[in-house]
Amino acid sequence: MNPEEYMVERLDEQINWYDNKSKECQKWYKRFQVTEIIIASSIPILSGYTTKHYLLPIVIGILGSTIAIIEGITKLYKFHENWIQYRTTCEVLKHEKYLYLTQTPPYNCENSFQILVERVESMISSENISWSQLHSKQTESVHCNNT
Repeated sequence: MNPEEYMVERLDEQINWYDNKSKECQKWYKRFQVTEIIIASSIPILSGYTTKHYLLPIVIGILGSTIAIIEGITKLYKFHENWIQYRTTCEVLKHEKYLYLTQTPPYNCENSFQILVERVESMISSENISWSQLHSKQTESVHCNNT
């Protein structure tokens, strides 16, 4: 694979993937957090009217359960952690790309392409290992809580 092919087929593809996944996780994280804030802030207001409306305590209970569900989903899918991890990886890959394109150290030598490939593949591998460890801890936690 020559440098141009690697840039397009591997590096740019990875940058785009991490960028898109970061945006997706950020979107879901913020949606869930805003929903949780709105629901949580409505509970005290609604509580003041429970003596006048007999169904309101049920609605308040459902809202409280909804908060617990949202929090559980957010923790299960780790939207915040993944958003940060994917964004960081995307930015690090971009940084390496720009260093390479501008022939800035460590890419100001004859074997700059090999150095780029080694560093990029190491970063991607490291990120994959981190992701795997983050999600295996989640699985262990679920198994420990179910036994």
